[in-house]
Amino acid sequence: MSTRIKPARIFSDQLLSHYRQQGDPIADAVIESVVDEQGKGGLRSLMIWLADTQDFSTANQSASVQQFFAQNATLPGWANTGRMARGMAFFNKYVGPISLVLGCFSLPYCYLGADGAQVLWLTERIKNDTSQRLQETGEWLFAVNNPAEWRSTQAVLRTLKVRLIHAGARWFTRHSGRWNDDWGVPVNQEDMAGTNLAFSYVVLLGLRKAGITTTDQAEEDYLHHINVIASLNGLTDELIPDNLRQAYQLGQTIAKRQFRPSQAGAGLTKSLLEAITRQVAGDKPEATRNLVAGQMRFLMGDTYADLLDIPQAPLEKRLAGLLTRLPIFPLVAPAPTPGSRRG
Repeated sequence: MSTRIKPARIFSDQLLSHYRQQGDPIADAVIESVVDEQGKGGLRSLMIWLADTQDFSTANQSASVQQFFAQNATLPGWANTGRMARGMAFFNKYVGPISLVLGCFSLPYCYLGADGAQVLWLTERIKNDTSQRLQETGEWLFAVNNPAEWRSTQAVLRTLKVRLIHAGARWFTRHSGRWNDDWGVPVNQEDMAGTNLAFSYVVLLGLRKAGITTTDQAEEDYLHHINVIASLNGLTDELIPDNLRQAYQLGQTIAKRQFRPSQAGAGLTKSLLEAITRQVAGDKPEATRNLVAGQMRFLMGDTYADLLDIPQAPLEKRLAGLLTRLPIFPLVAPAPTPGSRRG
């Protein structure tokens, strides 16, 4: 039986340079409207509501915010709900090792982009409150991989909240007086595309590196599911890979353009390493730190790890392939499997 060749796509420097100068026009317009009507204080109040993961009612929000949620709470036309369901099942089947890969590969992968990492570095939340940010990321991640959250539409609403948080961060960063326009627009489309790869394609690479064997179709379904989430989060279709081959091509192009050493990238990775160590260390913090560093080097490879100044941990790196999970998101319960009930 012949194997179908997956279509390729060229993600040119010209295309990515164009999108490096673009944020999310729809979400950005909402933020501008809020600032025009209510000033910076109104935007801060909106950001507090957006960060609330229990309140999804827009009743007390401005007309522009209400309109945004009403008009964007639908799946993209190319979304396949059957593939999304299989993608969620894939996540929940491998939730332990995926969590490990997310913490030790996907998140530091995002910090390799020297210019994009500046947003996270300047806003300071990740370097100063890393554990809380990990908790927030984990809560959102498990929610969007829970079929019940999609049936209730909360997965969509959560993601639209994140989309506006990014737009708000973009506004505050551009008006901080500290942003260098040579870095591109804060939270731009190219960096959003890289983040999408980090939560999809890079996860699959990490599972392969850890020796977990899956099927090509299962991987493609997982990629599709995360792509739908990225679309809801404001990523343009032009930078969403249709298959794993395209994901590889996009990742290689972004890496050539953006991956290099930076104070921001190294600083964010150090904060991440320390936060994970605190969460899992017990009475052996140094041993745990070496274990986490070794796991990062095992998954990322020394070339990328060196760009982020991840400590050398040769013994722990050799043992890393035997590790299948770390409680990186310890306070978040995995989504229930089909047919299960909560007490």
